[in-house]
Amino acid sequence: MTDKETQNLKRWRLILGKESDDMLGQMAGGIGTQSVMSPADIMLDSALQAIYGTGEGSFDGGSNKKAGNAKSSPVISKWLGDIRKLFDKETIKIIQNDAIERKNLKELLMESEILNDLEPDVQMVSALLMLKDQIPQKSKSAAREFIKRLVEQINKMLENDIRSSVTAAVNKREHSAIPSASAIDFKYTIRRNLKNYNQGLKTIIPEKVWFFDRKNSVNKWNIILDIDQSGSMGESIIYSSIMSCILASMSSVQTNVVAFDTEIMDLTSMCEDPVDLLYGFQMGGGTNIDKSIAYCQTLMTDPQNTLFFLISDLDEYGGKDFINRLQELKDSGATVIVLLAIADGGRAFYNENNARRIASLGIPCFACPPDKLPELLERALKKDDLTNGLAPKQW
Repeated sequence: MTDKETQNLKRWRLILGKESDDMLGQMAGGIGTQSVMSPADIMLDSALQAIYGTGEGSFDGGSNKKAGNAKSSPVISKWLGDIRKLFDKETIKIIQNDAIERKNLKELLMESEILNDLEPDVQMVSALLMLKDQIPQKSKSAAREFIKRLVEQINKMLENDIRSSVTAAVNKREHSAIPSASAIDFKYTIRRNLKNYNQGLKTIIPEKVWFFDRKNSVNKWNIILDIDQSGSMGESIIYSSIMSCILASMSSVQTNVVAFDTEIMDLTSMCEDPVDLLYGFQMGGGTNIDKSIAYCQTLMTDPQNTLFFLISDLDEYGGKDFINRLQELKDSGATVIVLLAIADGGRAFYNENNARRIASLGIPCFACPPDKLPELLERALKKDDLTNGLAPKQW
């Protein structure tokens, strides 16, 4: 065989998997496909066969038996190590999620030694939060640490921009490049930098300093996040919770966080720690949006300085027309924005009929990718027109 033919044979063998050995061998004149594969190719093939194959070498061994039990942990740990050598982080996340969905490996999320090796991912954390009541006691701390790793990644991406955006909006001027020393928030700065304690110097060396926002308490903005906690809301809940905790740490705004299905849960007191807040959500159950908005109305003391976010897929089962309730909020002078549920890193999914009705009232109704949240907050607090036409869409 020529080099080109050998490369093509190897490529097709890796694409089609172990099940294609006989067919490809016959097409190549009886040459064994293994003979054209390097050790690195064989490792790649084995890693892909475990998830995408159906016979020998796959996690289910070609049967319907569930994998992921204690006996299989060393095998799965080796597989996790192999895919880390073979793929970039984003591809690893996709493969891990495929392992859970295709091979019934939800047990991956129940074993502390496996959790420590997994790459944090929004979809995986969503699944873990759905299963949090089933996690064995021995794995609870590992599960919390796994969620914390993702929270820290998202927080790093969003925090500075959200703080700058909100400060610029409520102060009606840009953030000062040289903050005043008198405005340092020492308590919050120390708490956020405890990990930077220097044993030799016996002191904390701050990686970053936080400042109080220069804003009088008069006419302070009240930001209310009313978050649907039905089972389809996993990704939206994660991003909303982290945003809520960032806002709750700012003195220039008052933040309320409400979760709902058919019942109402006020989670404002849990905003000190985003992981605690995420654990406060009880994902699953029905939806009563009207009841939740009615509760949020009781939190509003100054509608003109209230920013209300409804974060939902808009599937209402409460029996009342919650859209009339949104109209009441808008008419009271509150700034009302509906953020549609997102999945797969930003794709919107929602009840199209309800979304159109909301948009027709002049209420912004769209899906917002996580990296656009700081810009959205700033424009909303400045009372910019966010409708840009009346059709629900991706922002």
